[in-house]
Amino acid sequence: MNQLATEKKKRGPRIETLAILGFLALLLFTIFFIVSQRQQVLRSSPSGFDGLRIWLNSNEVSAQSFLGGWQVDQEAIGLLVLPLFDTALDEDRVPPSTEEELLLQQDEYDLRFDAVLEKANRLSTLVILPKWRSGMRLTGLAHPVLLSRRQNIEILLQQLTGQNDARIEYARTPFSDFDYFDEGDVQLSAQIYAAQLFTSAACAPLIGSPDAMLLAECPLAGVEGDARVLVLSDPDLLNNHGLRMGDNATIARSLLSSLAGKRNIMIDYSREVWFSDPNENVRYERSWSDLKRFFDPPFLTLWLGGVLALALFVWRGSQRYGPVQTEDSTDTSAKSLAVQARARLMRLSDQDGALIGEYAKARLAASASALFGPALARHYAKPKTFLSYVARHNPDLAREMETVLGAIRNLPHRVPPAGAMRHVDELEALLEQIKNDT
Repeated sequence: MNQLATEKKKRGPRIETLAILGFLALLLFTIFFIVSQRQQVLRSSPSGFDGLRIWLNSNEVSAQSFLGGWQVDQEAIGLLVLPLFDTALDEDRVPPSTEEELLLQQDEYDLRFDAVLEKANRLSTLVILPKWRSGMRLTGLAHPVLLSRRQNIEILLQQLTGQNDARIEYARTPFSDFDYFDEGDVQLSAQIYAAQLFTSAACAPLIGSPDAMLLAECPLAGVEGDARVLVLSDPDLLNNHGLRMGDNATIARSLLSSLAGKRNIMIDYSREVWFSDPNENVRYERSWSDLKRFFDPPFLTLWLGGVLALALFVWRGSQRYGPVQTEDSTDTSAKSLAVQARARLMRLSDQDGALIGEYAKARLAASASALFGPALARHYAKPKTFLSYVARHNPDLAREMETVLGAIRNLPHRVPPAGAMRHVDELEALLEQIKNDT
């Protein structure tokens, strides 16, 4: 028994164990991929801002993208860049049902208005208004037909600034140039295609003029005091599509570094508020609703699939190996049966032929139990069934096995001990080969 246990340890983990571990790893990867896929595609698309992060870091300006998921010390953030890919805050996005609806959809993902206001109130924030429909991201073409509806963006601007006189305007020329002077009074020119501009008496322009502002400092709606927020009406000044035009990249580095100072620039794609002030001593309490979100669609489908797969593994394992044997169970291992049969041959040499026949049956039963488990051992222990299984994997080996079993079956009751042991050795060699091949 000790030798048998040692042999089992040397075999390593069973294939079923490796399959379960592989399935769990695949499940975790699938969950992460589904959650992050939309934002990953959006950030690297022409309308995303991964290029801005890479450009700033390559010019020794600290910048990072943030997807949420953990608390961040707001004191370390000098400027929060908040791109809005939602023209109707607090309204659920309707998934497109046709290819045309997908190209013309205005909102990439849903955001909450109260979260946007709280972020802008906590940190020095640059809010970037939406401009393009999804078709611009999917096709890579910036065409006027793919501009978002002006009325929706105008309402969003009024909600953000609290100014009912805020209006969205479009430039009359295909390409518009806007002057910008950096900290060294060097004149740079921002170039925008189909420029989306705005006007508001309460906003002070930083780039553009009072009647055609591209970037301006505006009041923040719904906040007591004189809280201000930076509003960029056209994302093409900073996004992947627009950085390559004119002096936009140089302006982005100069403008954002001056606004952030020596602290970090964070491009925030998260939906919730993950920023905390260490001086407030606010204790964030967790609730059961935080855990419940992981069981809402689409996670619910993944959990149900995992439970069904686990049930299938457990059922198959119980059918394959049968119940766990206790220490008092009869030892029916192949090695034990072989030793017992050889002892009987030595003691009862007068009936060697009959004993070899019984021995062959016992060895087939033991081999079937080792190959198919106790639950199926009785079925496969029959010589005809066992041979048909071997024939499917190795026809030559099956023919040899059939010859040996036929010779044993036709032995007389009385045979010389040397002949009996020769048949036993042939049977053992074939069974060992079948076990190794399978």
